Amino acid sequence: MKKNRLFGIVALVLSLVMIFAAATVSAGADTVVSEDEISAIVNTQTDQTLVTSPFTQVASQVRNSVVGINNYQTITSYYGYGFGYGSRQQQSVEQLAGTGSGVVVTKYGHVLTNYHVVEDATRLTVTVAGEEKEYAAVVVGYDADQDIAVLQVSNLKLPPVPLGDSDALQVGEWAIVIGNPLGEEFARTVTVGVVSALDRELEDTNYDRFGRRYTTTNTMIQVDAAINSGNSGGGMFNVLGQLQGIPARKYSSNSFYSSTTVDNIGFCIPVNVAKPLIEEVLRSYDGSDPAGESQQAADNDSMLSKPRLGVSVYSLSSTVTEKLPMGSFVSEVEDKSPAQEGGIQVGDVIVAVDDVTCSSSNALITKLQEYKEGDVITVKVYRAEGMEDFYDHQDLSRVGDGEYIDLTITLRVIDNVTM
Repeated sequence: MKKNRLFGIVALVLSLVMIFAAATVSAGADTVVSEDEISAIVNTQTDQTLVTSPFTQVASQVRNSVVGINNYQTITSYYGYGFGYGSRQQQSVEQLAGTGSGVVVTKYGHVLTNYHVVEDATRLTVTVAGEEKEYAAVVVGYDADQDIAVLQVSNLKLPPVPLGDSDALQVGEWAIVIGNPLGEEFARTVTVGVVSALDRELEDTNYDRFGRRYTTTNTMIQVDAAINSGNSGGGMFNVLGQLQGIPARKYSSNSFYSSTTVDNIGFCIPVNVAKPLIEEVLRSYDGSDPAGESQQAADNDSMLSKPRLGVSVYSLSSTVTEKLPMGSFVSEVEDKSPAQEGGIQVGDVIVAVDDVTCSSSNALITKLQEYKEGDVITVKVYRAEGMEDFYDHQDLSRVGDGEYIDLTITLRVIDNVTM
């Protein structure tokens, strides 16, 4: 019993010693490190002038010239009964169809981007990081095959970037990509890589403005800088801050190679490809503001008094665009009608009126509603050998190669229910 009591006393003493030692260390900690030492450790600064790299310099030079682009499209639905004017009602809703990027290339508000960024837009706007407003924009030049477009933007006061010479690019040099991946939330994101390869030939299945499918081959710059959805149309810069390419696409595991992992394979359109288009736009620039011009208002007269072409049509299915464009197939032409007098034939596919694409009979109806009797319009048709009996056989093997033809037609009111 005494032995156990002795062990208890020893344990108690040891515990008190440990508590006292811990208290001493704790008390001493308040005085070991001075306030000056704490300040020296915590309150530090970085001298930005001493942190240099070509990436920070380029970002500061050109980042503010990169903008976002909003592609708005109007979706029109029809309801009611019948096919004649006056019996159908339409409802149009505008929606944001997609976003991309662009780069200011002139002091006059011209923005270079991809054609696929602005394709099919009924309204385009440009956004600037840090600003809530949207600037009206208009396409003033494009090349669908090369996937490039130039916009003119109202009241855009941003500095233009210098253009480089993409023929002078070298494999292994830095590639600095700036754009808006995934939209405004990540505006002016900077990613860095190298030029991985030059003169990469990429074959694409494209569609002309009227929906007819064809194949093109373009030469691209391969880079390993990150390119994501929304980067399209932005800038790929060299270390001099010169625009050398327009990011256009990337390979990804889920779209190109279903069973292979793909990382950092992106492609840019060489800026030299876009220079002829930029030059053309500048030569035709007259100082006007096309984005500020008012659009033609729709005529509100009775549908029954509207002028008509005098044709019966139906919309072509998208399954025939391997050989034919999207448009209105003419199955009948009224005798002595404006259409007949203007040269429209059975088998023609109407694809545009006054250079406005009409990819369906509904779109054609909507466009024709804008006109009054006596108006002279230009109707673009696609005409191919063998189309006359396509309506009866629906056999594309009978259809040969065709061409687009512009026909001039004077509209007038005619007493039938054809278009």
